[in-house]
Amino acid sequence: MSLQKKHWMVTLQAVFYPALAAVGIPSNIITLLIIWRRNCMLSRSSTLYLMAISVADNLVLIFIVVLELSLEYHQQEPFWSYKPWCNLRDIFTYGAYNASTWLVVVFTVERFVAIHTWKLKNTICTPRCAAWTITSVFVFSHLFAIPYYWSNASVYDNNQTRCIYRPEAPSHFIHTMVWFQTLQAYIFPFNIILTLNGLTLRLISLSNRVHTTANLTSRVPKVMPLLRSRKRKSVVLLVTVSMTFVMLSITRAATQIILRTHMYTLDRNDYNLCINIAADTGTMLSLSNAAVNMYLYVCTQSKFRQEFLTCVRQVSLSCKRKLLT
Repeated sequence: MSLQKKHWMVTLQAVFYPALAAVGIPSNIITLLIIWRRNCMLSRSSTLYLMAISVADNLVLIFIVVLELSLEYHQQEPFWSYKPWCNLRDIFTYGAYNASTWLVVVFTVERFVAIHTWKLKNTICTPRCAAWTITSVFVFSHLFAIPYYWSNASVYDNNQTRCIYRPEAPSHFIHTMVWFQTLQAYIFPFNIILTLNGLTLRLISLSNRVHTTANLTSRVPKVMPLLRSRKRKSVVLLVTVSMTFVMLSITRAATQIILRTHMYTLDRNDYNLCINIAADTGTMLSLSNAAVNMYLYVCTQSKFRQEFLTCVRQVSLSCKRKLLT
C-alpha cells in the first residue's frame, strides 16, 4: 500500500477527486437554479431534462466521487468497506451513474424527435412525457443495480477490511453483472447517441441546402432564417451535451472492456501496467462529465450565459452591500 501511495497517479487522484467535487457540485446546483428560475429560451420538456441531468450528475459526484473515491484515497478503511454499506454501495453508485448516462440518451432522443418530426413532437416532447420518462430512468437505473447487493462482500484480509466481489458467488453471475453494466452504461448509449446525432446533423445539412436553393429561386419569408437559427441552437445544445459525454467516457469504456475481459485478474494497484494508468485516467475523464455541463451551457447558449452573468452580478452586488453595511 505504501508503494502505491508513492506513485504519481495515486497522488493525482487523491487531489483530483475532491477538487472535482468542489467544482462540480456547486456548478450543478447553479445550473439547476438558473434553468428552473430563469428564462433560458428552452422548451419546457428540455428544461426538465436538463434539470434532471444536473440532479443525476450531482448524485454521481456525491456517491462516486465523494463517498467512494475520495474516501478511498484518504481513508484506509472507508465506511463502505463494512456491512451493510458494502452491499448497498454499488446500488447507489451504479444507479446514479446509469441515471446520468440514460438521461443524456433520452434527452438526445427527445431532441431528435423534436427536430425530425412534427407528428410525434406533440406527443413525446411534452412536459408530462418528460416527467414520466425522467422518473422511469431514475427508477429503472436503480432497479437494475439491485443485483449488486448480492455480488459484494466485506472481508478482512491482511489486517484490512475490504469490499470485494463475493468469493463464493457463481462466476457466471459476476460475468453477467459486469458485462450487463458495460452494455447499458457504454455500448448501448454510445450507439444510440452517435446514430441519432449523425442523422440530426445530416438532416440539418440537407435542410440548409434546400433553403439555399429556395432563396435563389423564390421569395422566402424572412421568418425562415429565424427558424433555422432556433433549430441550430437546439442542435448545438444537443450535440454539445451528448458528444461531450461520449468523448469523456470513451477512454473508460475501452479500458473497462479490456479489464472485464480479464475479469479483473490484473493487479489494479500495479502502475507499472499501462492499462491501470489508462483505466484510472479514463475514470477521471468520465466522472468529469458530471461537472462540466454548466460550462458547456455558458459557452454554447447565449441566453443561459446572459442569465448566468446576471446572477453573478446580483450576487456580487449583494455581497458589496453587506460589506458596506
